[in-house]
Amino acid sequence: MKKKLLRILAVVVIAFSSCTQDDSKFEEITVSPEQKNPLTSQQIVSKIDESLQTKGSFNWKDASNHEIWSALENGNNICTIGFGDSKNDFDRSKSISGKGYQNTIIQIIERYEGKSSKDFLISSDPFLNLIDVIIEKQETVIALRKNNFIRYVEPSDFRYFQNKGMVYQKSSSGCGLSSETISSSDYTTIAPNAKLPWAFNNHNIPAAWNYSTGAGVTIGVVDTGASTVNSLLNSSFNSGYSSGRSVQRYGVYVDSVWPWSTGTDGVNDKCGHGTSMSSVATAPRNNAGQPVGVAYNANLIAYRAASNVVLDGYHEQNGVKNAFTGLANNSSVKIISMSMGHIFSVGKIEDGVKYAYGKGKLIFCAGGTSTSFTNFVGVIFPAWMAETVAVTGIKEASTYQKCDVCHTGSKIDFTIMMERPSGSTIPVNSYYDGQGNYVGGSSVATATTAGIAALVWAKNPSWTRDQVLNKMKQTSHLYPNKHSEFGYGMPNALLAVQ
Repeated sequence: MKKKLLRILAVVVIAFSSCTQDDSKFEEITVSPEQKNPLTSQQIVSKIDESLQTKGSFNWKDASNHEIWSALENGNNICTIGFGDSKNDFDRSKSISGKGYQNTIIQIIERYEGKSSKDFLISSDPFLNLIDVIIEKQETVIALRKNNFIRYVEPSDFRYFQNKGMVYQKSSSGCGLSSETISSSDYTTIAPNAKLPWAFNNHNIPAAWNYSTGAGVTIGVVDTGASTVNSLLNSSFNSGYSSGRSVQRYGVYVDSVWPWSTGTDGVNDKCGHGTSMSSVATAPRNNAGQPVGVAYNANLIAYRAASNVVLDGYHEQNGVKNAFTGLANNSSVKIISMSMGHIFSVGKIEDGVKYAYGKGKLIFCAGGTSTSFTNFVGVIFPAWMAETVAVTGIKEASTYQKCDVCHTGSKIDFTIMMERPSGSTIPVNSYYDGQGNYVGGSSVATATTAGIAALVWAKNPSWTRDQVLNKMKQTSHLYPNKHSEFGYGMPNALLAVQ
């Protein structure tokens, strides 16, 4: 009995010594008196604006510890931490040290926050080297950023636009469920009884259909979802000249103010924007008198990843990240189209995009559509990333003129003619069954280009992403010269499929 007690005592002593030794490796961090109070949300917004206007971009990596902590304090204390051996060590399945780094991060937070992980760990991404946590103390931010295996520490719920005092209206968030009568001057009727949008002819899309209609290629649309009541995107997805294809929907957007909430609000598009993007890319060549899509025989996977196109908040950014990893892990998907974004980088979305790119996906992103509060920004995130193809819109004219609300810049790769002198944009299917609508900006330009890519890939099913993209570039209007504002210009779908 005495020996047993001695053994127990020895274990307790060793355990205590171990804890004491582990705790000693954490240095004491002192915050200077002038930085003990957080900046106001308006002060943080001013610093972001200053960076955008002087450098053309903003990244939390360039912010001070005090600025990051202040943004956390003004954003429900939600923080995303990316980790790895290098900036490209984001894929958990390929990461040698990822698991160990995550454990170390949790220990650091436990030490400086004085809490157990169950009280601060929101989620651990299953595919990417990142975790979402609650951080309340500036000392924790400082301690984390001292480590070279930390890729980024970012405020996840600092809402730039909301803190800037902007109220999301339908016009500024890209939403609108209304229908509109499509003018007879903006389409021609083609067999079996579909509306051909005026702009398709300017890119030789109808002529390209003699060679390819997108059959066998799957396009993933990351947006606000797709209508569940418009039959052409549901039960009549295979109708008219469209057949043998599938449409799938996923909902990954959580409509909640609570970061721990995981229940999504479904697959239905409550905004209307995603329906328009799915329509212009893949709507059937129907016999119902409604607009046809570019790749009318391609498969569609529509993700409801956000409530609107302004990705300003934890659950929207998280939803987009989850959409990208979901599409990345779907072997049937070849093309991803996203007509949403932010005016500065978001680490978790960047990781998701890189993850999908690493799986061979061809990713098209909108270069940006101005609202009253983003018209000073050039090409937006993630369109500026090297892993994405940036697209914008131009007016119907003999010379290149950006559309009234479109962003341009050196990161643009392609342009789509989508705005008429009358102001009309591209006819699409409405959210409601049997009705049409118009959609414009770099959004519709992006989905149109994704549709053209599907035509090219369907014609050449053994090609890689790079071969498809190079063919599109080589057959675009301005190739081989890349314009400083409009990239390689207008894609020529006919030349691209020949």
